[in-house]
Amino acid sequence: MTIQNILLNKSELTAQDIVGLLKCEGSELKELYAKSAEVKKTFVDNIVYLRGLIEFSNLCRKDCKYCGIRKSNINVSRYNISDVEIIHAAKFAFENRYGSIVLQSGEIKSRAFTKRVTNLLDKIAEMSDGKLRVTLSCGEQTYETYRQWFDHGASRYLLRIETTNKELYYKIHPNDKLHSFEERIEALNNLKSIGYQTGTGVMIGLPFQTYEDLANDLLWIKQMDIDMVGMGPYIEHKDTPLYQYKDALLPLKERFELTLKMIAVLRIIMKDINIAAATALQSIEKMGRERAIKIGANVLMPNITPGKYRDSYRLYDNKPCTDENPEDCQSCIEWRVAITNNTIAYDEWGDSKHHFQKIR
Repeated sequence: MTIQNILLNKSELTAQDIVGLLKCEGSELKELYAKSAEVKKTFVDNIVYLRGLIEFSNLCRKDCKYCGIRKSNINVSRYNISDVEIIHAAKFAFENRYGSIVLQSGEIKSRAFTKRVTNLLDKIAEMSDGKLRVTLSCGEQTYETYRQWFDHGASRYLLRIETTNKELYYKIHPNDKLHSFEERIEALNNLKSIGYQTGTGVMIGLPFQTYEDLANDLLWIKQMDIDMVGMGPYIEHKDTPLYQYKDALLPLKERFELTLKMIAVLRIIMKDINIAAATALQSIEKMGRERAIKIGANVLMPNITPGKYRDSYRLYDNKPCTDENPEDCQSCIEWRVAITNNTIAYDEWGDSKHHFQKIR
């Protein structure tokens, strides 16, 4: 079956179909990207929503084998931004009409942390008169914690699964109670049941990963009925256990292109979800995020973390924009989006259309 037939004549794609799409090249690849761009235009329009990203702490209790801020990495300069600085960054987003921010941290699980995030949500709501939407990305928490944050204004939550192949999951995480595949799934189900717009995502180009793994990742995301997705290429970090496999990885350019294919296929099979253009794409190709927007992504997350902290939230090597301040990012956003023939939706929350279709 040709790529054209897969795209146009099948209402449901199988894992085998998706593998074929992920391997396509040349004119068939152009067909894939044209189809995903068409689906994006039809279902979510050529509009880009902004999420001001505040990486407010790199403290982490986890020891994930791929991550530069893993607990065992003694080469990281640990930080915890003050509440005053966080509110100042949120105010920058509000005054620059972003409509939405993301509070992201390493995984911390304590009463004090829960209370702190709750207080931040209250302060952000007060500062913006409830007009600034907040997404959280703070790892696995209890149902009660998720519920509390939701009740205090958090409407979206991003918790990446990284891979849905359980065997591969334990190759890139320690196999212990602190890194449980089942707990990750349970946390995502808790978020959905509470009413969050629930987000997840995977890394593309991991050691030991196959095309079949990636195809099954996409089908799992669809089966889970996820509302928003952030996925990007795996980029190795020299201070992590997975770095030993660097010579066995796909070349960066191939990981980059494979990520674009994943975004395109995901847009086709989940037409009205929000898909972020991952920052990691820009670390491989200067206009990487813009290429993702052209073929399916509709969310951009400018980093508005105070500049002095950015270099210490380095999940992978060669992370872009670590030497800039929020004002520097703001100056180039509009022209970057303009070259994709998309429009920035200022002052809009950019909620997932998929989420609200489900609850009607």
